[in-house]
Amino acid sequence: MVEAKFSIGQLITHSLYGYRGVIIDADPCFTLSDSWYNKMATSKPAKDQPWYHILVNNSSIQTYVSESSLEADFSEQAIQHPMVDLLFSGKSASQYKLSENLN
Repeated sequence: MVEAKFSIGQLITHSLYGYRGVIIDADPCFTLSDSWYNKMATSKPAKDQPWYHILVNNSSIQTYVSESSLEADFSEQAIQHPMVDLLFSGKSASQYKLSENLN
């Protein structure tokens, strides 16, 4: 099994689309349906790599992205998303801290 490069709470940037976000969950490989993959994963990244659930900055969107499409974001700028305060209890540098009641 491949070890995940990113962790929950880490800030990322999508390498193709340029949006910023924060990781809220990770799967060791693609877990959604083939129909979702065919419709949404337009660059057809490999399914046998880690995939991440991400809250997208300046929106209310949550997305699912392959590890190969992500880069670490070291800007330290906060993510503006309605669920950030529900899932995280704070932030230091480029990492959010998961709320105690969610650990």
